[in-house]
Amino acid sequence: MATLTGNFYRPIITAVGSDCRRHATTCFLPLPRRNVTSRLRPIMSVQVGNEMPPASSSSTVDMEHLLEFLYEDLPHLFDDQGIDRTAYDERVKFRDPITKHDTITGYLLNISFLKNIFAPDFQLHWAKQTGPYEITTRWTMVMKFLPLPWKPELVFTGTSIMVVNPETKKFCSHLDLWDSIKNNDYFSLEGLVDVFKQLRLYKTPDLETPKYQILKRTANYEVRKYEPFIVVETNGDKLSGSSGFNNVAGYIFGKNSTMEKIPMTTPVFTQATDPQLSSVSVQIFIPSGKDLNSLPMPNEEKINLKKLEGGFAAAVKFSGKPTEDIVREKENELRNSLSKDGLRAKTGCMLARYNDPGRTWNFIMRNEVIIWLEEFSLD
Repeated sequence: MATLTGNFYRPIITAVGSDCRRHATTCFLPLPRRNVTSRLRPIMSVQVGNEMPPASSSSTVDMEHLLEFLYEDLPHLFDDQGIDRTAYDERVKFRDPITKHDTITGYLLNISFLKNIFAPDFQLHWAKQTGPYEITTRWTMVMKFLPLPWKPELVFTGTSIMVVNPETKKFCSHLDLWDSIKNNDYFSLEGLVDVFKQLRLYKTPDLETPKYQILKRTANYEVRKYEPFIVVETNGDKLSGSSGFNNVAGYIFGKNSTMEKIPMTTPVFTQATDPQLSSVSVQIFIPSGKDLNSLPMPNEEKINLKKLEGGFAAAVKFSGKPTEDIVREKENELRNSLSKDGLRAKTGCMLARYNDPGRTWNFIMRNEVIIWLEEFSLD
């Protein structure tokens, strides 16, 4: 058994390793791990009262030990292993913009509800000591709302402020702050609207997509970290155009040096690398597991295979037919939001189209405008 100060115990477990829906695994602020475990739920909590008992002269809390404890524990937040309630006071305050609980029992019930209805996937990015008895964590939560037929994806990112009771050396309050809203107080109508907006119907084909991890979701866009991926590409005419698609699709369907048929993927990208969007390429993502050396050669000189190195990108999702005017409008809005938030965007942009326009109603089409970023940090 591994022991933590404050008389709570956990079996030895392995540490971080989340895989959030096509998202790359990352770990920020790596710390040495000890064989300690417990559980926490950093997604739902807000304004917490200052009712912590004063520390006595004999009270000492090993905050570094608790940090390591959270790194070990949080990746198991919603798996079958469950939460170690002994890491919390029995009377503990949990708050987020739309839920609140004042006991560990209420907190456990909330975790069970989320697990059964939303199938959540939780990622811990980092944990830091931010006060004498305070730890702040940064996380991403991706959930699918299972009761609806289209199983919409809900994404929340933010921070959790966790306060330690110096007398019991256990967590006595837990406050969640979402990146996507300004009013994080309980009860936040803005938070409720943010939830309902994400329930809208989008038709996303059940096909492989490039792997990425959502690092931050604001009210206007989300920041992703893409893994490297391979595309087959040719020249296009405009971002919203379809010129060149039949050529790259032909390669996928077997018009290549070995007549190999490659599984179809989504989305279809049209990418421009200059501000005037004068040079556009049409790209189809090659399934993972393939590499440039094992792929058949194109039959046509105007078709190329290329490996994209991935990196940080900002994306905004929208439905409907992506005309050139709409795409440029979305690009300008996204650039303005990035500039306002102090993020450096690269030139050009990319349109991602997930649906066959001949088989999908406009109002449920999933489209994205994506802009690559120079750099990004979650600090």
